[in-house]
Amino acid sequence: MPSCDPGPAPACLPAKTFRSYLPRCHRTYSCVHCRAHLAKHEELISKSFQGSHGRAYLFNSVVNVGCGPAEQRLLLTGLHSVADIFCESCKTTLGWKYEQAFETSQKYKEGKYIIEMSHMVKDNGWD
Repeated sequence: MPSCDPGPAPACLPAKTFRSYLPRCHRTYSCVHCRAHLAKHEELISKSFQGSHGRAYLFNSVVNVGCGPAEQRLLLTGLHSVADIFCESCKTTLGWKYEQAFETSQKYKEGKYIIEMSHMVKDNGWD
């Protein structure tokens, strides 16, 4: 950890730490605002989703994400019970978690996560 020189200069901030770090050997998605890891590419289910503010990806599981209270919303594919999800590090709302789908054809989404593309950046080995 870098040391701070005493004096009138502003105090050094400690390095950010995240709850979970994904292995460097995996292609990952990170928060565009603070670079906290969010998901491994292997957890990506679909790139064909629509978030509140544009394109979004559906993931099987995520890390470093908090969940708000569930509420019913009428989405493009019908009525769902969803909970907003946010980055645990910078608190930016990223998308939502599908808690319950009320239509049989949508049940596969239950327990899955939507993250809007505008809040993600690709890390590790995408070249």
